[in-house]
Amino acid sequence: MPDIVTLGEALVEIMRERRGIPFTRPDVFLGPYPSGAPAIFADAAARLGTSTGFIGTIGGDDFGLVVKHRLEDDGVDTKYMRVVKGFSTSTAFVMYQRDGSRRFIFHLRHAAAGQLNPSDVNVGYVKRAKFLHIMGSSLSVSESSREACYRAARIAEAGRLRISFDPNLRPELLDEGEIRRICKPILQRAYIVLPSGEEASMLTGEEDHLKACKELIRVGPRIVALKRGRSGSTVITEGAGKGTHVPGFKVKETDPTGAGDSYDAAFVVGLLRGYSIRRAATFANAVGALAVTRFGPMEGCPHQRAVTELMTSQGSIAGSLIGS
Repeated sequence: MPDIVTLGEALVEIMRERRGIPFTRPDVFLGPYPSGAPAIFADAAARLGTSTGFIGTIGGDDFGLVVKHRLEDDGVDTKYMRVVKGFSTSTAFVMYQRDGSRRFIFHLRHAAAGQLNPSDVNVGYVKRAKFLHIMGSSLSVSESSREACYRAARIAEAGRLRISFDPNLRPELLDEGEIRRICKPILQRAYIVLPSGEEASMLTGEEDHLKACKELIRVGPRIVALKRGRSGSTVITEGAGKGTHVPGFKVKETDPTGAGDSYDAAFVVGLLRGYSIRRAATFANAVGALAVTRFGPMEGCPHQRAVTELMTSQGSIAGSLIGS
């Protein structure tokens, strides 16, 4: 049985080759690339050598095979990946603005990913894991996907599993008020939450990102790992009133898609290995950095050897304490 189980959307991304080309203009797209936030997480964790299982739904088409084969090739257990008859595999079209920000066109809710439902969640499979990872995007795809996540969270809570939660908010799918409402049951059960600054603010209404993370701690999680891109990450812990900031690693960025999901996977893997908070954050920063060096959501998910090489080449990075 896998040590980590995650569930949610599996899809392919079809991405603009060049930045600054709007969807309204004919131009070149590249892909299909295997994707979906929880699928990227699962792939990254498996590549780091941790047994990982994925629960999800795909169509009986070639795009579905793109995702399934990639996960299986990297060692992810897909026994609970269901092929949905009558629905195509979900897709996301992606374009980058010249400033690096992204725009999406999703086909999720009325495609295979939107058909995930509570009956897809096997009690014994989840209960025997050590960590359950949930993504906010999976809560947003459809009501049945949300209920599947809630069921998994209840099973995890009853079995005393730790829950990790990446808000991974998609305003393209739901408005801010609805996002807060559907995330609350997971935030209350989570052991660790891994937001960006904007996500922490959106969930709490607090503009200051660090203060927003401290507000999240009050909701329930013991750890909040604030992802700060090339600046690294800052970890807030329960009751400490302080944050541990760990600087990022220097790499040449090609494509940031999937870096946050890879960071999540590495942090959870680090906790399973018994790493200290600072060491887990350093490890996660290294994995997130390597994830941006390849084009495509999963293409940069590194193996352990590459992570070790990066950490060795750039030296040990010590965290600095930030006052409460």
